[in-house]
Amino acid sequence: MKLGLILCVSAVSAFQVPNVISRRAWSKLDAYYIDISEGAERDVGSFDEWCGACGVQRADGFQLAVTNENPLEVGVMTTQDLPGESPILVIPNNMILSSYGCLQELGRVEAAEQRLVSAKASQHVPKFYLFLKILVECEKGDESPWYPWLNSLPRYYANGSSMTPFCFDCLPPLAGFLAMNERIKFIQFYQALKYVDFISDYTKNNKDLAKWAFAVVYTRHFQTSDGDFKLVPMADMFNHGTETEVQISYDDEGNCGVYTNYDIPAGSQLRISYGDPTNPSFLFARYGFLDESSPATFCKIMIPNPSQELVNMGYSHSKMLFYKDTGDVSQEVWDVLLYQILQTDPATQQQLYDAHMNGDYETKQALHEQYYPQTSVALQNHVDSFLLDLEKLQNKGIGKDVYEHPRLPLIMKHNEFVRETFLKVSSKLRQYA
Repeated sequence: MKLGLILCVSAVSAFQVPNVISRRAWSKLDAYYIDISEGAERDVGSFDEWCGACGVQRADGFQLAVTNENPLEVGVMTTQDLPGESPILVIPNNMILSSYGCLQELGRVEAAEQRLVSAKASQHVPKFYLFLKILVECEKGDESPWYPWLNSLPRYYANGSSMTPFCFDCLPPLAGFLAMNERIKFIQFYQALKYVDFISDYTKNNKDLAKWAFAVVYTRHFQTSDGDFKLVPMADMFNHGTETEVQISYDDEGNCGVYTNYDIPAGSQLRISYGDPTNPSFLFARYGFLDESSPATFCKIMIPNPSQELVNMGYSHSKMLFYKDTGDVSQEVWDVLLYQILQTDPATQQQLYDAHMNGDYETKQALHEQYYPQTSVALQNHVDSFLLDLEKLQNKGIGKDVYEHPRLPLIMKHNEFVRETFLKVSSKLRQYA
C-alpha cells in the first residue's frame, strides 16, 4: 500500500525561503548553538519528532537506532516484517536541500566559483552551495528551520578531509591518494569561502566549523539523474551495505521515497549503497568507515596516467580486483599485466589488444597461457612488495597515542583488511607456481 503525501500547512510555511538572508548578531563569537565538538551528543530524539511534525511519513516498524557498538553512530532498522517493493519512508520536498535550490536562494557567488574553477574543481561548485547553506543555517543557530536535523548529525568524522599529516603517513598509496583528494577539496572550499559576503567573518575563520559542514555535505548528499545534489533529512540516516535492503527515488514533485528491495524480516537493518562495494578504499576515504563486507578490493597496481588502451583492457579501481575470501584475481588484472609485459613486443601486444577488443577468447587465452610464467611472477612480486610496504605502514602506528591520533585505529584496521586479502592472493598464487 502506497504511503500518501499529506503535508501539514505549518510545516510548509516554516520552510519558505526568505527573500533576504539575515544573520544573528553574535553576542559571543565563540558560542555556536550547535556544538560541533567531536564528542558532542547527537539529539536524534528531537530530530525524529521534528520529522513527524514536518510531514515525514514512515511505515510501521521504521526506527532510528544505534546499529553497532558506537553510541554516536545511528542507522535505520525495522521492528516489523516489511514486504518487498513497498514504501517505507516519504520525505516532502520542502524539507530537502538541493544544490540548485541553494544556488537560487543564496545567489551566485561568482568570485568563489571562479576560485574553484581556477583550482580545477568546477565539478564541485554545486556542492559548494550546499556547503554555504549549511553554514548559513549554523549561523542562525536554533532559529534555523533545520536546527533539529543539524543537531542530530555526527560530529566526529574519520574521512580524508578530517585526517592529519600523520594519518596520511600510515596509508597505502590508493587510500592515501583518495583521502588526500577529499582533503584538497575541503581546502578549496575553505579558500573559496572568503569570497562569500553573506557569511560572517567569524564563520569564515572557523576552520573546524567549515570542515564539519564540508563533511556533512560530502558524506550525506545524494546525486540525482538531473545532476542535482540533495541533502535529505531522515533518508541520510541509512547506513551503507554491500547488500542493500532499500532504495531511494524521487517523484515528479521532488518528494523523496524509500522502498524495500525484497521481503525484510523484523530486526533487520535497512541499508543503501554509498558506492561500489568492491572499492572499500573509496568508501574509507570519502565516508570514514571500513566496509568489511566488501567482497574484494583493488589490486593496488597504480599506473599514473593510463593510456586509453590500458583502460580498454580493464585498468580500473573497480575491475582490477583481489577477492578477500578466496584469494582469486580478476581477469582484468591478468589482462593489464600481460599488456604491460608485452610492451617489448609491440606486434604481440597489438595481437592481445585486438583479441580483447574483438572478443576473441581463444587467441587471448593462448597468449595468457604462453606468458603465464612472466605474468604470475610479476603479480607475485607486486603482492610481496605491497605486503612489505603495508608492514612498514603498520609499524608506524604501533605505540602511538590514540587520543592524539583518534583515526589511527581505523586506518590500521583498513590496512589489516587489505593485508589479509593480499595474503590470500599470495597463498593462491604460490599454489599454482
